[in-house]
Amino acid sequence: MGNRTLAILKPDCIRKNLAGEVIAKIQGAGFKVLAMKMVKLNKDSAGGFYEIHKKRPFFNDLLEFMTSGPCMPIALEKENAVSDFRKLIGATNPANADEGTIRKLYADGIEQNIVHGSDSDENANIEISHFFSRKELLEINGF
Repeated sequence: MGNRTLAILKPDCIRKNLAGEVIAKIQGAGFKVLAMKMVKLNKDSAGGFYEIHKKRPFFNDLLEFMTSGPCMPIALEKENAVSDFRKLIGATNPANADEGTIRKLYADGIEQNIVHGSDSDENANIEISHFFSRKELLEINGF
């Protein structure tokens, strides 16, 4: 394990027609797309996904944003996937993100920051299974 991570192209990314550019950057950084789909989260599905933030003051705003339009979960594979992807996307607040990172290039602010990335190998597996069944991953990738 440790070679997979979940990206979600958030509603702002889809609304701004940046999905192609962001996916190109992800693939250009050596990530293999295992599976992807377009989804429209509702309060229950978004709340379940972001349950670890339930007690945080920004939780309701996060749910509001993540249910505001379609988003695109993407299961990715690469050596050191979680840490490499977090480097590629940059800091949560794009103002603090390194030059050339996805958030520095495309994000409007800390709440609308274009993309989600798993923060640990354990969470990556949980998050991938939130959106993709084992069967979907097996059918596409043969493992």
